Amino acid sequence: MADHAPDQAGGAAEPGEDLKFADTGPNADQLEAGRKLFASPVEFFYAAQALEHLPVPQGLEVAFAGRSNVGKSSLLNALTGRKALARVSHQPGRTRQLNFFQAEAAPIILVDMPGYGYAEAPKAVKRDWQGLMLDYLRGRPNLRRVFLLLDARVELKASDEVVMELLDQSAVAYQLILTKADSVKPAAMARKQAEIIALTAGHPAALPQIITTSSHTGLGMEILRATIASFL
Repeated sequence: MADHAPDQAGGAAEPGEDLKFADTGPNADQLEAGRKLFASPVEFFYAAQALEHLPVPQGLEVAFAGRSNVGKSSLLNALTGRKALARVSHQPGRTRQLNFFQAEAAPIILVDMPGYGYAEAPKAVKRDWQGLMLDYLRGRPNLRRVFLLLDARVELKASDEVVMELLDQSAVAYQLILTKADSVKPAAMARKQAEIIALTAGHPAALPQIITTSSHTGLGMEILRATIASFL
């Protein structure tokens, strides 16, 4: 079932212990496991717009969430080595359904969640995430982790904070991913990384490890692949 937030008293296992990465990141074997997982095809197989339409739980699911223009589709395409696995829309906020993608090499399913916050209105985000989104997060027994994408180039938005609070309330462990890192200078990126790591301390369901990525250069894709492969 989905990971839960750490027990502040130390009673529950810390989310992310299953990663077993050294402080320097995944080792060669872990990177190779991630490469093999995504060297084989990943294909779309299902879309759901209502809870009763969700596919029967199978394998392990990892979900990707983020604001409508955060680069989620581009990241999914870069992660899987596909040019058009996930559609890159020129009209952010169009997708209002959960899209499921099956990996051929192992029982891993990627779930593309609808983009949120295009209108920059926290109340609208809460409204959009009522029903299907929250029901999916709270009740999906094979959901292993949520990856929440944040744009490295911009300040944290109110809509991002709302979704982090909703994830905390759902008790689903989630990991923050910085996108579009190729557009940020090194000094500014270091400050951004420190800011986001500090942010996780105030959210009980957030993992302290973040992943910095660029869909354009491939930065961070090996680490993300190894992270997902570690769930197996």
